[in-house]
Amino acid sequence: MSERVIVGMSGGVDSSVAALLLKEQGYDVVGVFMKNWEETDDNGVCTAETDWEDVRSVCESIGIPYYAVNFSREYWDRVFTYFLQEYKEGRTPNPDVLCNREIKFKAFLDFAKQLGGAKMATGHFVQTDEQGRLLRGTDPGKDQSYFLYMVHDTQLKQALFPVGGMTKAQVRAYAEAHGLSVSRKKDSTGVCFIGERNFKKFLSTYLPAQPGPMVSTDGKVVGRHDGLMYYTMGQRRGLGIGGCGTGESWFVIGKDLKNNRLLVAQGDDHPLLYSTKATGKDLTWVCGQPMKEDETYLCTCKYRYRQADQPVRIRVHGNKVLIEAEEPQRAVTLGQSAVFYQGDICLGGCIIDEVLDAGKTSV
Repeated sequence: MSERVIVGMSGGVDSSVAALLLKEQGYDVVGVFMKNWEETDDNGVCTAETDWEDVRSVCESIGIPYYAVNFSREYWDRVFTYFLQEYKEGRTPNPDVLCNREIKFKAFLDFAKQLGGAKMATGHFVQTDEQGRLLRGTDPGKDQSYFLYMVHDTQLKQALFPVGGMTKAQVRAYAEAHGLSVSRKKDSTGVCFIGERNFKKFLSTYLPAQPGPMVSTDGKVVGRHDGLMYYTMGQRRGLGIGGCGTGESWFVIGKDLKNNRLLVAQGDDHPLLYSTKATGKDLTWVCGQPMKEDETYLCTCKYRYRQADQPVRIRVHGNKVLIEAEEPQRAVTLGQSAVFYQGDICLGGCIIDEVLDAGKTSV
């Protein structure tokens, strides 16, 4: 009897091709659609229903059984409440990393075992090795290891990533060659439960907005903000203030939560946008801590998804880490993830907690 693999299917082309590849490799494949959010979009359309129809179409096309499972309650409790709390505290969270840890590699992995699955599979563009190490996907433009750094090797050893060694173009070509209805389906964008809806409108339904002043570095009020939660470090668009003064664009350089002030400055290269030192909390290692406590360790870091690797020195103390970059980093954002690499190996990461030397580095 062939090994059973439970594939998490989103209705997109990546997970569809993952299921087809595993079927062709001789696995006993079962497709499972995870519904994590109950709401409709701005047009009153439940996008989950459309995705579910695509999952059904693909599974019937390739001849595998399929199920739907509702993790909306787990998502609300384990991911969304954290998302809201972070915004309340002036940070910019990344819910996708928590979704992978709490939903896809915990709730879904448990469900896969209940279905008799020896392994689970997803359409993530990542790879693993026999040691359970997390490796970058082959396609550098689609590599998703940044979002999986909170997943441990024990979970990765129970998972398969069939498209991790392919490029996105190869995935689409494979889907089209095999007649999958989703071969040209547009990739989803934005935060998973918000999608392409108006972010400000969505967030305002859950958190009360408190408008206040936008203040320049010399203490002058130069505009009004709609609520600190709507802005993030380094933001230029949507500030609603012209190029007065020097004529250069304005950028968000910080938030004064106590006085409800949004701090702004002019110029893309303003010193307060740059720093080399930051601390991180909630430190997670994929395969265990690679260095001793309080020992300096050289590696590379991504402070945001799609950023090129940045050479850094890190020093760990307990569940916190000091990150020192060789070059000044622009708009290091509280609440985002700093993810560490050694070559193609994703070591782990942390949540950025504090920026230590903004304005004290030369760009």
